[in-house]
Amino acid sequence: MRSFSWHKRLLPLTMTVMALLFTEKAASLAREATARSPAQVAADAGPAPAAAAQTAPPRPSLPSASAPVQPPPASSAELQLLQDLRKRRQALDERERQIDQKADLVQAAELKLQARLDELTALQARLEQVEDDRRKRNAANWSGLVKTYEDMKPRDAAGIFNVLDMNVLLEVLDRMDERKAAAVLAAMLPERARLATQMLAQKRLHADTVEPRPAAAVPVAVAADQHG
Repeated sequence: MRSFSWHKRLLPLTMTVMALLFTEKAASLAREATARSPAQVAADAGPAPAAAAQTAPPRPSLPSASAPVQPPPASSAELQLLQDLRKRRQALDERERQIDQKADLVQAAELKLQARLDELTALQARLEQVEDDRRKRNAANWSGLVKTYEDMKPRDAAGIFNVLDMNVLLEVLDRMDERKAAAVLAAMLPERARLATQMLAQKRLHADTVEPRPAAAVPVAVAADQHG
């Protein structure tokens, strides 16, 4: 009975001692945890996250919205096509340059030809003016000579016409008044008057084939026939 009562008193004492030791140990751990720095706590907890980071697969980086999209590299066929197009473009540019040069040469030749044509046109106009002035002077000279013979008496004029050069005689007779020319022919030598009338008719016939003109001095032939 005494032995049982001793054990009965020892058990609560033991439990009290253990409770005190546990309380002391918990307080000591609490003090150590409070005294440690956050860096030491992170160092103690570091290996586990690092290992997790090594085992975790890398996350693919998404392209930013502002970064340009790179085109895929060109193939050899595309490169060859680009080279052919570049050569074709160069050939077309060279051909266009040659065409422009030819066009410039043609334009320069046309300008030179037009200038030469203008010179020839001006020269022709000057020559025509000179010829017209010569004809006017010639007509004026013949008019003065013809008037001289028209003012003479027919017999006096006939004496001169009988020995006058035939070419001059024909020009004078062709320009004289028809009635006065007939009077002079009537006073000339018959053979001389006949020859002058014949040559004058041929002269006027030839002139009519080149430039038609009204018939004139018909009485001259009539006067010449009267001597025959």
